[in-house]
Amino acid sequence: MGSSFSLTDVPLIAPSYRPSSRLPISSEKDYPAFYQHSIEHVGAYWATVAQELVWDQMWHEDMQGELPTFEFFKNGYLNVSANCIDRHAQRHPHRQALKWISETGEEKTWTYSQLLDQTARMASFLRQQGIQPGDVVAIFLPNLLETFAAVHACYRIGAIYNIIFSGFSQEALYDRLVETKPRMIITADGTYRRGRIIPLKQTLDRIVERIDSVEHVIVIRRANTAITMTRPRDIFWDDILHDVTTYQDPLPIEANQPGFIIYTSGTTSKPKGLIHSGAGFLVGAYHNVKFTLDLGENDVYWCTADTGWLTFPIFELVGGLAHGASMIVYEGAMDYPTPAHFYQILSHNQVTKIFTAPTWLRMLARFGESLAHEYALDTLQLIGLVGEPLDANTWQWVHQHLGSGQVDINNTYGQSETGSAWASGIAGITAMKPGSCGPALPGHAYQIVNANGEAEALNTAGTLVLTQPFPALTRGIWGNPERYYTQYFSQYPGRYNTFDTAVEDSNRHLWVLGRIDDVINVAAHRLSTMEMESVILQLPGVAESAVIGVDDTLKGQVPVAFVTLRDNSLKQENWNAKVGEQISQQIGSIARPAQVYVIDAMPKTRSGKIVRRLLKEIVTTGRAEGDRTGMENPEIVDTLVAQLQEAIHLQGDDS
Repeated sequence: MGSSFSLTDVPLIAPSYRPSSRLPISSEKDYPAFYQHSIEHVGAYWATVAQELVWDQMWHEDMQGELPTFEFFKNGYLNVSANCIDRHAQRHPHRQALKWISETGEEKTWTYSQLLDQTARMASFLRQQGIQPGDVVAIFLPNLLETFAAVHACYRIGAIYNIIFSGFSQEALYDRLVETKPRMIITADGTYRRGRIIPLKQTLDRIVERIDSVEHVIVIRRANTAITMTRPRDIFWDDILHDVTTYQDPLPIEANQPGFIIYTSGTTSKPKGLIHSGAGFLVGAYHNVKFTLDLGENDVYWCTADTGWLTFPIFELVGGLAHGASMIVYEGAMDYPTPAHFYQILSHNQVTKIFTAPTWLRMLARFGESLAHEYALDTLQLIGLVGEPLDANTWQWVHQHLGSGQVDINNTYGQSETGSAWASGIAGITAMKPGSCGPALPGHAYQIVNANGEAEALNTAGTLVLTQPFPALTRGIWGNPERYYTQYFSQYPGRYNTFDTAVEDSNRHLWVLGRIDDVINVAAHRLSTMEMESVILQLPGVAESAVIGVDDTLKGQVPVAFVTLRDNSLKQENWNAKVGEQISQQIGSIARPAQVYVIDAMPKTRSGKIVRRLLKEIVTTGRAEGDRTGMENPEIVDTLVAQLQEAIHLQGDDS
């Protein structure tokens, strides 16, 4: 690795958001000393954060051990549900906790008192059925109010929940269930996506007989579709709550006990069931939301992620509720039935802060500024982002066209394994740079290293590693503890390997350039596809970009680029030349793409990430036979295949 990057010309954008007194620092000049103290006294720092929460029994030692084997707050006891629901319901029982909005136009609201009622009675039912601390309950649900009650019913009694994306195929669902052996599964009859009903119970029915551990399936009536209920195994959610009147008190749970399991996507290997501790994840999510969003009880807040992606538990299910905000819960596609739907939700509900993916902001820009100007969005103060960097053009577009020009953007970086977006600007404190994810948050120590594990200089690319434990870091892989050690800690012993390439600039901002295997080797030059994508996005008219590496007999690999445009009338321009010149000027001629394809839409996951493996499969094989599970827009794939095949054919005619 070891490539140098010039990042000094990227301007710092001062924040316009005024931070509250909830944050422990008031200016950016105070942060270096505050951060340094936090990583020099990491156990004591996290103990200070944890003390802001409600504990049933305090601990005697802040931290034990080191990477990869560590514990925080050993023999301390708390309950996540009590911290996220009970304490707010006691103080403000009638304040709105959740407002559910569907693409169908349906809406429903729960106060904190109503959320507590549903959670405590469902927890009582789970206990009546013999569910004990440490038992697994699978949650195969979309974004519903009941999803919050289901998750916190598990937290309330110390059950481990396995949260599963509602868009998975039956085999992907089976893989996640057979390994965790849940005693119960909570699902819905169906959910809505772009006007279609996604049949969740029907998908589950095809494989549930093969999961011997399942005793009951609890079904939420959401879409009111015809389903098969196998009695006495299958029970409706509302029937349970009709019969159960007793409240389950929150059980004290030791801080290092597992709280939940979430599976990584498994695009390069078998999916991994990551284990997160209950208390550790709560402390990390609470801290993350506090610094990144400065979230408080007076905020109306919307995290646009899907339940099944870790962003949702961090920033809504746990981190959001822990701060007592009023939150939007959205079911469906955000641009359905019209592109204005997103703006309508923000405007009508006077949303103050949102957390979303950069891809969605690019889509808003593609919908045009005239649509954006129809909605004042005067209450919108801050946008948090995760998933990928936000390019400078879109950043500027948001500042010009959303709200009153005073909306702050806070780009972040994290992984499923880290349990938090641990690199992030601090709301209202940190000046940000478009494309950067800001500095590391307090309590997170890291290095950028070469292949020998030696620290790289500033502005030099290397592998990003974490050097100290923190509470939200995953504690293992379900059913395969050895894989946890060999995968994350074998290359750099005593350090957690993110497998991401990154650069640290002179302002101590991190620039994550992509996965190590997203670095392509062109004639012995290692090039970051993410850096190339960011450069392409600087071109006027480009809405989105993706770069892949394809094999080449002469150079080993060559980059191939894909772009979508803000206006279809721009398709007639010579994008091979425009992109090639842009890359050559900004990076070097060695990085000039061998081909640039203009396509109508990028294939994406529901979390907003571009499915680059699918683009590579189409370009290299002419087909798209890989798994489309979890895609936001699987309907575009056949059109994309035809479009790229035609472009490749025309390219051959021209050569």
